[in-house]
Formats: sequence, C-alpha cells, structure tokens
Amino acid sequence: MRDKRFIAEHRGGPLKKEQHIQLINWACDCAENVLPLISEKSDERLTNALSIAKEWAIGKATVGDARKASLKAIALANESSNPIVIAVARAVGHTVATAHMADHSLGAALYALKAVKNAGKSVDEERKWQNEQLPSEIMDLVLTTRINKEKVFKLL
Repeated sequence: MRDKRFIAEHRGGPLKKEQHIQLINWACDCAENVLPLISEKSDERLTNALSIAKEWAIGKATVGDARKASLKAIALANESSNPIVIAVARAVGHTVATAHMADHSLGAALYALKAVKNAGKSVDEERKWQNEQLPSEIMDLVLTTRINKEKVFKLL
C-alpha cells in the first residue's frame, strides 16, 4: 500500500511540488552514485532516463516522457543476468518514475543500496551517503518510510 504522504497536492495529497522535485533530484543522486558500478560502458537508456528525470524537475519533460524512459531502463534490467546491472537499471527506472509517483524515489535509493550490496561494497556507507544528500524538507518523510522497505529488500 502506498504511503499517502507521497501523494501530490494536485491529486489530493499533502506532497508539495517542491518536495516532489526534491525527491526526484535525490533519486537522481542515488542512481548516479551507483552508475559507476557497471563495469561496461553505461547503456544510453540509463543516461537518457536520468536526463529525462532532471528535465522533468525543471519542467522540460512530461510525466509521459518519464514513463517511457522508465520502461526502457527497466527493460535493460530485464535483459540482464548481472545482479549489479539489474539493480542499477532498476534504480534508474525508479528514479525517472518518481515523476509519476513520488514514492518511486524510495525504490531508486533501495535499488542503489542493492547494487552496492551485490557489488560487495558497504551498504551502511552508501545509506549514510544517501542520507547526507537528503534535503531537510524531505528527510523525515524518506527516513520514516525507508526503514520498513529496507526489510523487504533484505538490506537490514
């Protein structure tokens, strides 16, 4: 069930547009931080999706553009057998999907943590880094929600 705090004001929820933009920008940070874990050259579907997410944040891309970019990133995840590539591609897919549903930003962060775990690196360090990137206006929203989702992702 979706956390109602992530529903945008224009849809009857409490999430302000500025917060929604902060969430997608934070999700971009999380996904971009793990992109280097993919040893081969990054697939253009991932870089394009991150560009679309940033364009949406400044009003230069539509939710439809974001949805299409998200599906392309997820397609890369579905094509791969490498668990690191899968997690990074899903992180990117969730990042750009944040334009549609703000709580996808959590998926971006969680898949980034999963990519780090799959790469044999410190999940705790990555989580700390992610937390340091959070704007104060959305910190409580993210941190109070993420803890339960991390259990599902087997990150705790």
